[in-house]
Amino acid sequence: MANTKSAEKRHRQNEQARARNKSHRSRMRTAVKQLNAAVETGDAKAAKEILPGILGLIDATAQKRVIHANTASRTKSRLAKRVARLEG
Repeated sequence: MANTKSAEKRHRQNEQARARNKSHRSRMRTAVKQLNAAVETGDAKAAKEILPGILGLIDATAQKRVIHANTASRTKSRLAKRVARLEG
């Protein structure tokens, strides 16, 4: 429990940031799941169409520092590899 006014304010700010970060992370994970579903079904055309949007979403999430830059890079690389494997 916060003991000072500044600690109470910091707690409120942390809660708001946590909710915001959770939203960004959730949007990113949902998009990745959609791409993975397209890859699992073997739909190369759909996977190739949605890949650029998802890569941009991952970049935006990293830029907001919700996820680490290296995590974003690794995730993008793995997704791009999966889509490339579908194409042959």
